[in-house]
Amino acid sequence: MMLTARRCMSTITRLRTTDPRMSSVVIHNGIVHMAGQTDGTNEDVAAQTKVCLEKIDDILAEAGSSKSSLISASIWLKHIEKDFKTFNSVWNEWVDPENKPVRFCVEANLARPVLLVEVQVTAAVESS
Repeated sequence: MMLTARRCMSTITRLRTTDPRMSSVVIHNGIVHMAGQTDGTNEDVAAQTKVCLEKIDDILAEAGSSKSSLISASIWLKHIEKDFKTFNSVWNEWVDPENKPVRFCVEANLARPVLLVEVQVTAAVESS
C-alpha cells in the first residue's frame, strides 16, 4: 500500500509588510516570529536597548502576545565585552522573571555603524 504524504498548511499572518524585503512579523502555528529590532537614534547601549524592547512590546501586543509568552531571544551586541553588563541590566528590568525565554547573545558587526544592539524574539500567541 502506498501512502501519500499530506501537507497541512495552517494560516500564515504577515504584519508590518511595507518593507520591500521582508515582513516585520510573521505569525504561524501560534508562534510570533519578528525581525530584529534596532535603534539608531541613541548613542549608548542602554538607551538603544530600551528602545528595542519598547518596540518588541508594541509588536508583541499587535500580534496578540507579550513578553510573558517569549520562547526565545537572540541578541547581537556590537561590543560585547564593553556592553554586555549594561545590556543585561536593562534586559533584567524588562524581562518577565517568571517567564524567561531561552537566549543567546553574541558580538556582531551590525548593519550600520551607529547600531550597538539588535534584539529578535519569538513568542507564543496568547489565548484571548
